[in-house]
Amino acid sequence: MAKPLPTALRNHLTGLRLLLLFTVLCGLAYPLLVTGISQVAFSSQANGSLVKGKDGTVVGSSLIGQNFTTTSADGKTVSPDPKLFQSRPSAAGADGYDPTASAGSNKGTNDAGLATTYTQLKAAIAKFNDVSQSQVPPDAITESGSGLDPDISPAYAAIQVNRVAQARGLTDAQVQALVAKYTQSRTLGFLGEPRVDVLNLNIALTKIG
Repeated sequence: MAKPLPTALRNHLTGLRLLLLFTVLCGLAYPLLVTGISQVAFSSQANGSLVKGKDGTVVGSSLIGQNFTTTSADGKTVSPDPKLFQSRPSAAGADGYDPTASAGSNKGTNDAGLATTYTQLKAAIAKFNDVSQSQVPPDAITESGSGLDPDISPAYAAIQVNRVAQARGLTDAQVQALVAKYTQSRTLGFLGEPRVDVLNLNIALTKIG
């Protein structure tokens, strides 16, 4: 008759078996199951909610904002593109909208430079869109908490309509119709605020003029 293993050793072997079992279940089986379900049922979301442009190439994600800029002929100056709707500011990363640096500015009301920054930004946005500073809405000068917000308010979209229309040789009515098409209502009718999908709006603009 074989001599039984010492109690301490049996306990260690039991623990090792449980470790291996739960490693397989939680480290392999469960992730593979969830990945399989997500790829079948939520393929777009599972792969980053990627958005393709008119030529079929990926131009961004519907979950992450981006800058819409143009570069001067000499390649030295990057500025907001007057032909496209502009996103709200971002404090995520040096150039904004860096998903690996998601964050707000962390500036509070006692920050000495905050009011100055907002005043300067409001003046620049008002000038760029040829509107009065009183028409510039809060989301045009403030960063979202994540720094990655892909949408803007209908009010911010509204002050950009005339500028985009003139730059593209379109009528205000044509641009306003596209803004309305890409304006999303509150989630479930009561969560959040109405918002404009900037990326898909700009893609639609490139397709018509």
